[in-house]
Amino acid sequence: MPSAVTPSRRSRETSFDDEDPQSSSATELAAKKIRLNLNGDTAPSSQSPLLPNGHKANANSLLQQETLHARSSKSKHQPGSIVRVKLANFVTYTAVEFLPGPSLNMVIGPNGTGKSTLVCAICLGLGWGPQHLGRAKDVSEFVKHGEQEASIEIELAADPRRHRRNPVIKCTIKRENNKSTFSIDGKASNKKAVIELCKSFTIQIDNLCQFLPQDKVVEFAAMTPVELLRSTQRAVAPQKMLDMHDELKDHRQKQKNIQAKVQGDQDSLQNLENRQRMQADDVQRMRDREVIKERVRLLEASRPFVTYREARQKYADAKSRRKTAAEELNKLEKDVEPSLRAVNAKQAYKDRVELVSRDRKRVVQNAEADADKIDRKLKTLHERKGEFEAEVEAEKNAGRESRKEFARLEQTIVRLKKQIDEPQPDVDISGYNERIREKSRAVDDAERKVSEIKRKQEDLNLRGWEKKQRILQAERDLENLESQAGRQESKLKAASNDTYKAWDWIKQHQNDFEKPVFGPPIVECSVTDLRYVDQIETLLQKTQMLTITCQTKNDFKKLSSVLHDRLRLAEVNLQHISGTLADFPPILDRNELGHYGLTGWALDYMRGPEPVMAMLCANARLERTGMGDRDTTPEQFELLQNSPLENWITTKSSYRITRRREYGPGATSTNVRDVRKAQVWTNQPVDIRAKRDLQENIEGWESEILEWKKEIEDAQQEIQGLRISYREGQEEVARLKDEKKRRQEALAEFRALPRKLEQQEGKLAAAQQSMSETRARIQATSDKQLQLSHERAEAALAYVATIETLQTRHSELHEAEIMLIEASSDLATLIEKNTSVKDLLQLKRQEVEQFAKEVKVLEEAARKILAEVKRTMDTADEALSAYIREIPSEQMREQLEEEIESEKARLELMQEGSDRGVIREYEAREKRIATLKNSLEGLREELADVEERIAEVRERWEPELDRLVGMISKSFGENMKEIGCAGEVGVAKEDDFENWAIKILVKFRESEPLTPLDSHRQSGGERAVSTIFYLMSLQSLTRSPFRVVDEINQGMDPRNERLVHRRMVGIACGDSSVSSITSNGENWTSTSFHSVGTLLGDDDDDANHATTNSAGAVSEESIGAGARGGGGSQYFLITPKLLPSLTYTRGMRVLCIASGEKMPEKASKVDFRGCVDLARGLRRDVAVR
Repeated sequence: MPSAVTPSRRSRETSFDDEDPQSSSATELAAKKIRLNLNGDTAPSSQSPLLPNGHKANANSLLQQETLHARSSKSKHQPGSIVRVKLANFVTYTAVEFLPGPSLNMVIGPNGTGKSTLVCAICLGLGWGPQHLGRAKDVSEFVKHGEQEASIEIELAADPRRHRRNPVIKCTIKRENNKSTFSIDGKASNKKAVIELCKSFTIQIDNLCQFLPQDKVVEFAAMTPVELLRSTQRAVAPQKMLDMHDELKDHRQKQKNIQAKVQGDQDSLQNLENRQRMQADDVQRMRDREVIKERVRLLEASRPFVTYREARQKYADAKSRRKTAAEELNKLEKDVEPSLRAVNAKQAYKDRVELVSRDRKRVVQNAEADADKIDRKLKTLHERKGEFEAEVEAEKNAGRESRKEFARLEQTIVRLKKQIDEPQPDVDISGYNERIREKSRAVDDAERKVSEIKRKQEDLNLRGWEKKQRILQAERDLENLESQAGRQESKLKAASNDTYKAWDWIKQHQNDFEKPVFGPPIVECSVTDLRYVDQIETLLQKTQMLTITCQTKNDFKKLSSVLHDRLRLAEVNLQHISGTLADFPPILDRNELGHYGLTGWALDYMRGPEPVMAMLCANARLERTGMGDRDTTPEQFELLQNSPLENWITTKSSYRITRRREYGPGATSTNVRDVRKAQVWTNQPVDIRAKRDLQENIEGWESEILEWKKEIEDAQQEIQGLRISYREGQEEVARLKDEKKRRQEALAEFRALPRKLEQQEGKLAAAQQSMSETRARIQATSDKQLQLSHERAEAALAYVATIETLQTRHSELHEAEIMLIEASSDLATLIEKNTSVKDLLQLKRQEVEQFAKEVKVLEEAARKILAEVKRTMDTADEALSAYIREIPSEQMREQLEEEIESEKARLELMQEGSDRGVIREYEAREKRIATLKNSLEGLREELADVEERIAEVRERWEPELDRLVGMISKSFGENMKEIGCAGEVGVAKEDDFENWAIKILVKFRESEPLTPLDSHRQSGGERAVSTIFYLMSLQSLTRSPFRVVDEINQGMDPRNERLVHRRMVGIACGDSSVSSITSNGENWTSTSFHSVGTLLGDDDDDANHATTNSAGAVSEESIGAGARGGGGSQYFLITPKLLPSLTYTRGMRVLCIASGEKMPEKASKVDFRGCVDLARGLRRDVAVR
């Protein structure tokens, strides 16, 4: 073991009991520290260690004999109980090992020595988390300060049926990653496996009825009766009881859900049925109306079919009439055939003559056409003759022009040859170029100087414009100094130049915004009563007085972008206000302010645009700040402190009250500030210095403008001189260029003379050739004229022959026409004689034609109606198709129309109000009613099944629960009776199994009845007694191998604590008649009780030792082995003190914890047993004396 020691702890003096003053000396003796040499130099032997007062133990004492008897007895741990706990670097311990006994283990020691650390070790070592301890949240916080790793090793008593040896669980906690690792019997495992192993022993660390750490005592006391019932079942009942309870709760919840669903469905069904009954008559009437409307629809839709049937019948009748008329016409024609035969013969003769006449007309027309053709040919030949004559004349004219051109060319050639013989002209091109360049440079210099002077002029103009603008601005500022608005803008400029520039830009661009943008309150607002101007300016901050107000978000974004991004103005405050003054109502009526010595609100004494005032209310709370014209008196101040007002300002001071409601109604603080003098809204006289500065600036800028004008005039004169030089230079350059051009053209023309001569000679040869060709063309044209004269003579002869033939054909035509006239006359005579017969035939033929037209019209009409019928059939529904098939064949259109009108009349007589939606709603409701009835039937069946299951589970669970609670109640009553009180435990039963609870009734005084245990009726000590007795009542029924209760006795008085301790010893050690050792303060006596159960002693003497390193020491005192027959599970009672005269019995084990910097490295150096034996001997010696 390492030899280092932990930091020193301050000594603690623990008084075991203040009730017995005679035991104070013994108490002080027991409370003194054991001073030992760190090198281990102590008493000569462990049997008689050196005590603080120098005495040695009396080995012959009665108590030593009792102790030795206890050591020699045997005891046995229940499966799952704790046999050993070993810790390293855990919380306060560097290293320690606990060896608890199988029954009651009392862990004692001063506060802060590490008693509750044992509880923490049991919880964390068995796999549960720190949340069950109520202390630290992370396991890493349980590692000892300065160390990186802690370990917990717990040995559990084995179950002989499952284990051959005691299982050992080891937990290692790492500070670095806040994690825990586990092993079982030296083999790596995990948290889940450890918890499963513990659950196999029915260890329930998360059940406060089994494991009650110090920081969970309050939580256990605050546990509701419902939660206590569940924890009790977990502690003493098998798992199936919990399962049945959970099942009952689930079934009850399901039952409530089904009942709610049934009730809801029944309500819905009743509502739907009522609505159905209310609408039944209306719906029936609507359905009757719908039937009539449907019949009208079908009748109207059947119109085309009835119409087509009539049209088809009319068509058949017309065809029959046409056939009869045609037959009558044929019969009539046969009857009049003899009388018409002569007419027909004459008609045939007339037709033949008419045919001959038409043939001869055609022959005459052909002859006329031939004559016209020859005539057109003669005319064409005549026209060609004129063309030839014109062509010859044109060629002659061309020849004359060619001869003139020939003469001109000869003269030109002579002149060119003469020019070629003359000398070549002399031209100095380089000289001309140099002179032109010189003049051009002069012109460019003049132009450059003009540009420079113009730029200078522009700069002068800009400077002059700026000076003028400054003068105008200064004049405006001068005017503003004379006006209130101007003075306010001057104050704005003095307060924030950026804000002044921003406001100036806004005024020039107001039309660019969606709504008006308002300037700072300095320029937009005013104080209506100057008596309050100091208070108003004290209330407002500088940023609030400089804030520009926008009414829309878009204007806010646009203005923010312009001012910050484009104009680069940093010190500008913008705010978007969408509300109005109506959004800021005063908290009190103005008349009520008089009770507090105030005259009004700050808002009452300011005037400005509504958005600006709303902005000030939002930021400075004008509508909630009272104003007074005199200072506040102490009485008024007291009233104001208790009023809803938080801010008010008087003539001298500004008050602000801060209320902290979380600290109570009286938790207030008042901030008082002095009222400062106003600087903004004042009627001060004009600033003479500012006015003088502006006037001086204007005079200086005006003199600069005069100088600027003189410079402009000088520059203008210089420009005019340069412009004259520029024009002269340009004219000289143009003259030189013209002269150079003329000389160059003359030289080029001289050099081109040989080429021109050659060209002219070529043209002369071409002219000679052209004259020769012209003579040839004239000769050819003359030949064509001769040929044309021959063609004209032949055509004239042919024309004469054609005219003679035409005359002959005309004579033959006249003869045929005369014969046709005679035949027509004879035919007319015969026809006149048979007029009546012909008229009869004509009438009959017209009749036949009329019938034919009628048949055609009727057929067309029938076809159109048939097309309509087909369209109707294509779109007809099943009802219409069935109705059409059943239309009577004898029904006519008139009958149909009468029936339609009759049905429409019935429809009109019925009430309108027909709404197809109502009918659809009625039908949908019928379906919904049927669905609800089916659903209700299924829900009732399901509800019956659930109720049957509840009854079945309840029959098995409730009696068993009543039996368990009855046993607990009996034990609880006996425990309470032992201390002169009464108590009982029952089950509070309700319809909802979620609300079943443990009901604890107690009575601590004879005069009072049994009352429920709660924080309102019993004191803290009484509740503590009841709680520990309830936990003890579970002992005989327990399923848990061990229980832990940490400092449960802290709330008890000495009497109750002694009675509870005595009862706990009897229950935990399983003896109702035990041999106990009682300290009465004077001596030790032995009292005998009747033994119940089997006596079990410790395994061996080594089991009575616990070891630790230099950080602390633990020893245990096995008072004796008690009877364990009915003792239940292992018990850990953690307490910092023990009263004198307590009852002890064999089977108990007292674990005494001591720690400090003087502790030896080896625990064997400290013998607490020897200390106890020595104390017993001293007390006995004192009693003998």
